[in-house]
Amino acid sequence: MKLTAFPDLTGKVVVITGGAGVLCSAFAKAIAACGAKVTILDRSLERAKTLAKEIQAEGHEAFGVYVDVLNKNAIEEAHQTVLQHYGKCDILINGAGGNSPQATTDEEFFNPATYGKEGHKSFFDLDPEGFGLVFGLNFTGTLLPTQCFARDMVDKPGSVILNISSMNAFSPLTKIPAYSAAKAAISNFTQWLAVHFAKSGIRVNAIAPGFFSTAQNEALLWNSDGTPTIRSHKILNQTPMGRFGQPEELLGSVLWLIDNDASGFVTGVVVPIDGGFSAYSGV
Repeated sequence: MKLTAFPDLTGKVVVITGGAGVLCSAFAKAIAACGAKVTILDRSLERAKTLAKEIQAEGHEAFGVYVDVLNKNAIEEAHQTVLQHYGKCDILINGAGGNSPQATTDEEFFNPATYGKEGHKSFFDLDPEGFGLVFGLNFTGTLLPTQCFARDMVDKPGSVILNISSMNAFSPLTKIPAYSAAKAAISNFTQWLAVHFAKSGIRVNAIAPGFFSTAQNEALLWNSDGTPTIRSHKILNQTPMGRFGQPEELLGSVLWLIDNDASGFVTGVVVPIDGGFSAYSGV
């Protein structure tokens, strides 16, 4: 990992939900390298502990804790663990999220010719529970940890909440309506929280990554033989830089937004990091 700027986060208690994921793992390592005490919250305790050991091996502070971001009791238990281990949270990164085939249509456009065929999933065949699961994981999975950990931050100078939105929030992608709707809600919620906590010393912002290859979108982007899918080609053709982003390319924005010295007057913004995707009209 190469960091060109190291904000001083010495002593800051940072909590990252979904912390063992591809993107948030990079966040955790970079933030720990800046002197923070990092708690990695994840549904996979094994992955969270493995990442924490990697960070500790580099001489930094981190530990892993199990959490289900849709279970308020589990979040409260994780909160108590953080309090006992490190103390009150200074910075919360709501990184938990993802998509599911249950909330994905088979085709980009409604096709009467395939509608009703066995094994084909149109918009009308989407399972409401699957749709709700994806929407809940991304939105409720941000709401509940914020309700819990933001209590530590009220009137605590330098407190920050960073949410993870998506380019879906600006322009919804085909085939994934629940994920797109949830990320749009995250952007709106980020602005709402920023206003709500503006007089309480808590800044709230979000980043909106463009296309990064992760475990959640692997099936949409890559064929089983490792070649790009048709969808990948469409994405890259619409991205002026012509490639997928790398997790490390998010770090500058993340570190800037959580550093009160660098962005102390920044709140309520959603920063696109997308290789030019949002700027390109296609012509």
